[in-house]
Amino acid sequence: MAGLINPEIDPLLKETSRSFHLTLKALPSRIRGQVGLLYLLARLADTIADSKDGDVKGLLEALDLYNERAQGRSSVLPNLTELSALQDNPAEARLLENVEKVIAAIESFSAPDQQRIRQCLDIIVSGQSLDLKRFGFSDEGAITPLANAQELDDYTFRVAGSVGEFWTHLSLDHCFEADDALATRLFETGVRFGKALQLINILRDIPEDLRLGRCYLPSPVLAEHGLTPEDLLDPANMERFRPLFNLHIDQAAAHLDAAVDYIGLLPHRQYRLRGASMLPVLIGQRTLALLRTGNVLDAEHRIKVLRPEVKRLTRQVLCALPLKGRSRRLLQAMRSS
Repeated sequence: MAGLINPEIDPLLKETSRSFHLTLKALPSRIRGQVGLLYLLARLADTIADSKDGDVKGLLEALDLYNERAQGRSSVLPNLTELSALQDNPAEARLLENVEKVIAAIESFSAPDQQRIRQCLDIIVSGQSLDLKRFGFSDEGAITPLANAQELDDYTFRVAGSVGEFWTHLSLDHCFEADDALATRLFETGVRFGKALQLINILRDIPEDLRLGRCYLPSPVLAEHGLTPEDLLDPANMERFRPLFNLHIDQAAAHLDAAVDYIGLLPHRQYRLRGASMLPVLIGQRTLALLRTGNVLDAEHRIKVLRPEVKRLTRQVLCALPLKGRSRRLLQAMRSS
């Protein structure tokens, strides 16, 4: 794959992007670098916010200083040396060590693209800061649930729905034109696209989040089903939990249906843009199918789509893209799966 941003930080992207790397490779070259850089900037912020054993107040200050520098509102850069030493993942440690290079890469793009990148990063960081404030000050060993469904929807928008907006802005700025009605539909479904992927991650990562004292399922709906966040620590409670869990799976599936609509609105000639969008939806649909039948509360057996199946889904997308009929059939299958 050709360089995404520049030779100095491309290796950081390849080391940290993992599954998203497939999407990046598929994107049109005109927007690949911008999307790749936003991923790195957001991943850097996420690494700061999720640093283990870090003082919550200190993490919030570091996150704010980082964002202010990235936004161009400050020349002060946080000292991330100590946070780098706390990382279990060597790639994330290197990312923190190269924060200045990553931020400097913003300047390599046009002024409008810089504004798009910074606006989206600002929204993402606001979600990560809110997460730290919401969960970070809880008593040790306690699990804090969200207060209501609106908090969950707001969080999924900030950290992922906003990326759907960003992606759509870049596509309209660089890849194709759309009238007002089409643009409105693209933005609406693009936001839901991002929300779908984040909600799937939340549902899949319930055990890990619980161990960190985080419960993204609102307390009122848990109570309605006779459950507490602590009940979700026991895999034996899966059948009690399943009716509520399935409601959230249905919500994620409805968002994915909107993502299918999004892909159907893209011009057929935009092969790379459609391919980059189709693969996450297929993987998301398959993940939801596994979640419906598996025991997500069993932390020892994490539910995920395995690499051979991802390769199979990638081949499906590649075969479908050139032909309208085949693409349409695959989109219909994505909706009904």
